[in-house]
Amino acid sequence: MPNIEHFRAFVLAAELGSFSAAARQMGKAQSAVSTAIANLEIDADVQLFDRSSRNPVLTKAGAALLPNARGILLGNQEFLARAMSMSQGVEGHLCVAIEQGISIKPLLDLLRAFSSTFAHVSLEIVTPDPTDVAVLLKRGRAELGLMIEQEGYPTGFQFRGVGYSRTVPVAARDHPLAELAQVRHADLRKYRELVPQSRPGAETGRSDRRKSPSVWYAENPMLVLDLVAQGFGWAELPYSIIADRIKTGDLAQLNYAFQQSDILQGVDAVWTEQRALGVAGQWMLNKLLELPQDVWREGQQMC
Repeated sequence: MPNIEHFRAFVLAAELGSFSAAARQMGKAQSAVSTAIANLEIDADVQLFDRSSRNPVLTKAGAALLPNARGILLGNQEFLARAMSMSQGVEGHLCVAIEQGISIKPLLDLLRAFSSTFAHVSLEIVTPDPTDVAVLLKRGRAELGLMIEQEGYPTGFQFRGVGYSRTVPVAARDHPLAELAQVRHADLRKYRELVPQSRPGAETGRSDRRKSPSVWYAENPMLVLDLVAQGFGWAELPYSIIADRIKTGDLAQLNYAFQQSDILQGVDAVWTEQRALGVAGQWMLNKLLELPQDVWREGQQMC
């Protein structure tokens, strides 16, 4: 059965052009390298080098198998690196649940830094609705969550504010509200409000602050967006999902007469007391808490 040194001898000899050069690289005698490659040829039942000339030359089979040998060496290196990380307490997998509508743009530099710092940690990002973020955390399916801030969280949850999400009131470009230079509360009450909300009966901890007596609810913000574009009503939606539709003219941004500042919703990092964060998860949380507010602003610039 070939061992990793057999593959290393084969790859080095092929890359350096001689058994002697491979031996110097490995710190071994040339005879040891020759024996290792010969044993690999016996185990594989194929000739890897043509030794008829002064320097060995890869056979057609050897050239075809060289990428596989390199892959085995790389896999061995990755295995050892990941095992070392695990021995140091670094988890092999981290799942982060980001609520639908929260822009990922403010997090891109953080994710690049994570990729460099934890190259051997498998990162999974899921984008559930608000209720499912809490469910995924409680069930251990996700270790860390990003959610629009709630008035209260279930027992056993920890949270810290990390930023904000910009929300914009919009309607279809041919909707009556889109024709108004200033939209009052009385104007909004005349038309249906479309609201992204979790499944009926779900506990989200958010108060109902509807502006219209006529309301339709949908679980997915993207479905609300499509309904708005088709003229079924108006909505307050995260800027991250409506920006392109405003730029193309499909949607019109409404100008509230009663609110002169942006509509901002806080974003919380959430985790559970029942499951301690690993090294990578704690690093992610710390970096989220260190993000300057300017990062959130720049990641959600208005049109």
